[in-house]
Amino acid sequence: MTASTQNAQPDHPLAQSINLLALVALGVVFGDIGTSPLYAFQLTLAAANQTATPALAMGIASFIFWSLFIIILLKYVVGVLRADNHGQGGILALVALVTPETWRLGGKLGVLGLLGIMGSSFIIGDGIITPSISVLSAMEGLKVLTPAFAPCVIPVTLVILTGLFAIQKFGTDAIGKLFGPVMLVWFTTIGLLGLYGIGEYPQVLNALNPMCALRLITSSIANLGVAAAMFGAIFLALTGGEALYADLGHVGAPAIRRAFIFLVFPALTLNYLGQAAAVIVHPAIADNPFYKMGPSWTVAPMIFLAAAATIIASQALITGLFSLVHQCIQMNLLPRTKEKHTSDKEIGQIFIPSVNWMLWFGCIACVLIFKTSDALGAAYGIAVSGTMLITTILMYFWLTRCQKVNPDVAMALAIFFGIIDFGFFMGNLMKFVEGGYLPISIGLICTFVMTSWRKFRLIVSQRLNELSMPVPEFMKRLVEKKIQTVPGTAVVVTKVATAISPVWVHHVEENGCMHENLVLLTVEPMPVPIVYKPNRVERVVINERVQRVTLKLGYMQTARIKRAVAQALGEDIACKAHFFVGHEVVERKGTGSQIGYIPWLVVSNLHPLAARITDFFRLKGEHVEEIGYKIEI
Repeated sequence: MTASTQNAQPDHPLAQSINLLALVALGVVFGDIGTSPLYAFQLTLAAANQTATPALAMGIASFIFWSLFIIILLKYVVGVLRADNHGQGGILALVALVTPETWRLGGKLGVLGLLGIMGSSFIIGDGIITPSISVLSAMEGLKVLTPAFAPCVIPVTLVILTGLFAIQKFGTDAIGKLFGPVMLVWFTTIGLLGLYGIGEYPQVLNALNPMCALRLITSSIANLGVAAAMFGAIFLALTGGEALYADLGHVGAPAIRRAFIFLVFPALTLNYLGQAAAVIVHPAIADNPFYKMGPSWTVAPMIFLAAAATIIASQALITGLFSLVHQCIQMNLLPRTKEKHTSDKEIGQIFIPSVNWMLWFGCIACVLIFKTSDALGAAYGIAVSGTMLITTILMYFWLTRCQKVNPDVAMALAIFFGIIDFGFFMGNLMKFVEGGYLPISIGLICTFVMTSWRKFRLIVSQRLNELSMPVPEFMKRLVEKKIQTVPGTAVVVTKVATAISPVWVHHVEENGCMHENLVLLTVEPMPVPIVYKPNRVERVVINERVQRVTLKLGYMQTARIKRAVAQALGEDIACKAHFFVGHEVVERKGTGSQIGYIPWLVVSNLHPLAARITDFFRLKGEHVEEIGYKIEI
C-alpha cells in the first residue's frame, strides 16, 4: 500500500475496499484501452498493405503485446503511478510536483510548465476523437451482422453520441456503479473470444516471443512509410495509457494495478492473439477480425456489448475532461465557467455545460467528416503519443527532484522509455496529413489560449496590486473622507492579498459608508489536488476593524465562500454578513499595452463563456453584491 493510501482521509475513495475499487477501475480507468481491440489490430493490418501472412499477423500481435508490457505495465502501472500528488494523478499533477512554483499566478511558467500545458491540451484534442472512434467502430459491427445495415452505422452513431452528451447534466453518480460490472463482462468476453481464436491456431502463442516483434520491425524498415503507418496503428492499442495516471485519484494505484495485472492485461493479450490466429486461419476476415473471429451467433450480442463498453469508455473520458478543465480553471489557465457538481461524495464529478456541448459538436463533426473508424484512426493517437513523451520527460525530473534518484539511473530510464515514446510519436506524425492535424491543431490552439489567459490574469493582478492601498492609509482615508460607519460585517472577496483593492476603495468612497467590521477574503490556489479542512482557512487580524481570511484550495476543489467565512468567523457571522464580490472591467490601451493584440482578442472573446463570479463562488442571496472597477492594461 502506498503512502498516499495510508494517509487518505476517512471519507476519501481510497479508504474503500481494494477489490471493490478494482471493479470500479474497470469502468472508470480502462474503458479506452479496453475497447482498442475493436479497431487497433484491424487498422494495423490495413496499414501493412499486404496479405495477412502468419508472420505478419503474429508480428503485429507480438508488437502489441510487448508494447502493452513495456509502456502500460512497466512505465505506467509500475512506474508513473508512483508519482501521485497527494493521491491524485495526471500530467498537471505531475507538473505541480516537479515545479510547484509554476501554478502561483506570479510564478515562472518555465519549459516544464509549458510542457504540462501542452500535454493537457493534447489530451483535450484527442478527447474529441475518442468517443467518435469508439462508438463508430462498435456500430460498424452492424455491417458484419448484415450489409443491409451499412447505411444505419453513421445515423445510429450520431444518435448514441447525442444521447451520451445529453445525459451528462445528470452526472455519473447513479449509473457509475453499473460501469464496473459491465466492463468486467466485456473483458471476460473478449478474453474468451480470444481463446476461441487461439484454439484454431495454437501456434500463435509463439507471438509472445519478442523476436516476432523484432522481425516485424526489421522487415518493415525497408519501407519507412508503411512502417510508420503500422507503428501509428499499433499505438492505438495503447491510447488509454494516460487515463491510468489521470484517474489515479478516483480509485488509487493499488486498485488500478490489481485490475490491470489480473484481468485487463490477460484479456487484451488473449484477444489480440485470438485475432491474429483467426486472420491466419481465415484471411478473408481481415477487414474486421474482432467481430468475425468468433462463431457467427456471437456477432449480434457482441455489437450490443461493444456499444455499452464504448459508451462507458466515452463517458469516462468526458468526465475526465471536465475534471481537467476544472483544474485548468483553478490554475488560472482558463476563465471561470459555469460548473455543476453532480455528486456530493466525489470531488471529481463535475458537469461543465460549455465544455460538454463543444465536445459534442467536435464528435459529431468528426463522425460526419471521417465517416469510418479506419479514417478516424489516421487522426487518432498522435496527440496522446505526444503527451506520453512529455510524461516521460517530466518523470525524469520527478525522479531526480522528488525521489532523489541518481541522475544517471533516471536518465537511463528516461532514454529507454523516451526512445519508444518518440518512435510511436514519429509513427503517428506520419498520419498528420491524413487527419493527425486535427488533434494537434486543437492542442496547440488550447495551449495558446491557456498561456494567453494566464498572462492576462497575471497582468491584471499586477495592475490591481499597483492600484491598491495599504491598510493604514485606507483607515486614514476613512477619517479624512468622513466615511460613515454602519453596523454589521462586510466580507469582500478580492484578488489583492496584501492591501485594500481599488475596487473596494472606490466603492466605499462612492457610497460614503462602510461596515464596522471588514473581512478581506482571498482565494489562494495551491499546487496540490486537495487542501483538507484543518489547513484550508487562515485568519489574520490586521486591526480592530479589519481582518484577512485566506481560503486555500487545491486544483480539484471549488471555492465555497460562505463555508470558509463560517469556518473562520463562526456560523452566526457568516449568516448575517454582507458579501461583496469585486470584478474588473479590463480595457486594453491603444499603445504601450502589456498584452499583445492577438492574445487580447483571445481573452476578450473568452469572457462571454465565463460564469458570473457569484455563481462560481456559490454566493447567492439578498446580502450579496457585485462591485466593478475599470482598469487599463
